Amino acid sequence: MTRALCYTTLLSFMILFFACTSDDELSTAEKSIIPELPAHFPDVPFPEDNQFSIERWELGKVLFNSKFLSVDSTISCASCHKPALAFTDDKALSLGVEERIGTRNVSTLSNVAYHPYYTRDGGVPTLEMQALVPIQEHNEFDFNIVRIANRMKTDSALVAASFNCYDREPDAFVISRALATYQRSMISANSKYDQDLEGKAKLSESEARGKALFMSERLACNNCHGGFDFSNYDITNNGLYLNYEDEGSFRVSKDSSDLATFKIPSLRNIEMTAPYMHDGSLPTLESVIEHYDNGINKHQNLDPKLQDFELTKEEKDDLVAFLKCLTDSEFLYNPKFEF
Repeated sequence: MTRALCYTTLLSFMILFFACTSDDELSTAEKSIIPELPAHFPDVPFPEDNQFSIERWELGKVLFNSKFLSVDSTISCASCHKPALAFTDDKALSLGVEERIGTRNVSTLSNVAYHPYYTRDGGVPTLEMQALVPIQEHNEFDFNIVRIANRMKTDSALVAASFNCYDREPDAFVISRALATYQRSMISANSKYDQDLEGKAKLSESEARGKALFMSERLACNNCHGGFDFSNYDITNNGLYLNYEDEGSFRVSKDSSDLATFKIPSLRNIEMTAPYMHDGSLPTLESVIEHYDNGINKHQNLDPKLQDFELTKEEKDDLVAFLKCLTDSEFLYNPKFEF
């Protein structure tokens, strides 16, 4: 069976299934997609023009895994965003169409629903608009969303799903919103850290020491990596280099104070998202800690909150132990993301 026929068969089944499903059953199905969240998490925000529905989520899932989004139909969103790696891959820089090397390390999609802006330079204001970046990027899909819509129009199941979800034929609106609906379901809220907060698990002595160190005045890691998602989403410089090949958010703003500044990433599932930094230049959590311990470069735009640590071997081990507590196995291996 061809991949295109698989999509058609899957979508035909979805349309029939949801047409025969009661409201109560749909409510149960919806809860399996957007789960009940712990008290320290806010509700998942859905925009007025793109409220959640199972049908929209299913269409988004199909599109996320569809290679016809790339110009030569060789890669999909899922090619670089793998569930078991918290929707990253294990590459410093991923390959796009024709094996073109990407320009930045792939970001995790864990809890992407909550971000105030998107891409590493923060230049995209909504999750719906974010889809345009990889589609148009020369080193990624190198394609056009209008031409993707034209491909969809040749498939009767995709056309039917589009009308069923958004009451219109496939177009940029449908594609961007279905993809965003699917990505908003990528909620990671059940790590050992979360279970400890809820009294359902207990951190080990090393993990607890690492947590205290992480949140101490001495290190103040939580000044940047705070809150339920372990990021304040600021755009800043962390002293990785004195001279950067990547201009960071300066590429968008053309403001010299933004040179070599990047969005602070979430640390959730950080154990699974190596290699690290915007260019994937640090291979392990230990190497990241070494950077902050004694490797910060005094770049002109260095975040003033940052200063070198002086950590013992045990303290470094404790920090790594705590960071691994942010791994959410239920999220990584959730069958709802299987395709």
